[in-house]
Amino acid sequence: MISACFFAVLLQHPASPVRRSVGSASLRDLLGGLAMGLTAITIIYSRLGMRSGAHMNPVVTLTFYRLKKVRGWDAIFYAMSQFAGGVAGTALAFVLLRMALAHREVNFAVTQPTASGELVAFIAEAFISFLMMSVVLRFSNHPKLSRYTGIAAGVLVTLFITFEGKLSGMSMNPARSFGTAAVSMEWYGLWIYFTAPLLGMLAAAENFVKTKGIHAVICAKLNHGGTARCIFHCGYARQQAPSRAISAQGASHRVPLSQSIG
Repeated sequence: MISACFFAVLLQHPASPVRRSVGSASLRDLLGGLAMGLTAITIIYSRLGMRSGAHMNPVVTLTFYRLKKVRGWDAIFYAMSQFAGGVAGTALAFVLLRMALAHREVNFAVTQPTASGELVAFIAEAFISFLMMSVVLRFSNHPKLSRYTGIAAGVLVTLFITFEGKLSGMSMNPARSFGTAAVSMEWYGLWIYFTAPLLGMLAAAENFVKTKGIHAVICAKLNHGGTARCIFHCGYARQQAPSRAISAQGASHRVPLSQSIG
């Protein structure tokens, strides 16, 4: 949220040198998309992201709970943390940026339906949420593609902000939308960002299970790299256990070099 608020001021505030230099609104949307896409990629591949699974979105957590990869209590505390982080990040950005964040051209980086209306915003949010979860599931559950899940998600964030943001403000995340709404007290259209992403991502999960089967869902982590312990119902850990056991067994039966020479 700090990143979203900072780049909103940088790109939209009339006094910002970037806003003055970049006259095209479409180009500013692209720059904002790149900034947030890179932010998502950085978080996913960070040490904290590798440890937590990089769930920044309660709908992502709930979807993986539906797919039986997240325990109930973990899902509850993840969601509480995500909403708390959304509010705290926006509040801290307000402390740092002050009235620049509250300027009408920035408006706390809130996500609200545009002139196209609430129905269009709802459909757009559901659609991009469906696409995002479909891509995440296909990448994260493919042995050769799983390491690129974060990059794929970041690219989609860039594209969605650049092109879909004109319809709904591009959220996909109720915690993100609630955080800015709670600090700005701008509640218009908030129901969209609680319902449309949920429907879109759950629909993507149902479609994946229907076509691939529930056993094709391996883990809830967006990045399984590194050595951080996985707290989810992890299929990767079960896949790696036999190979580690075979390696250990082979090591125990290895003949010492001195004996083989003797």
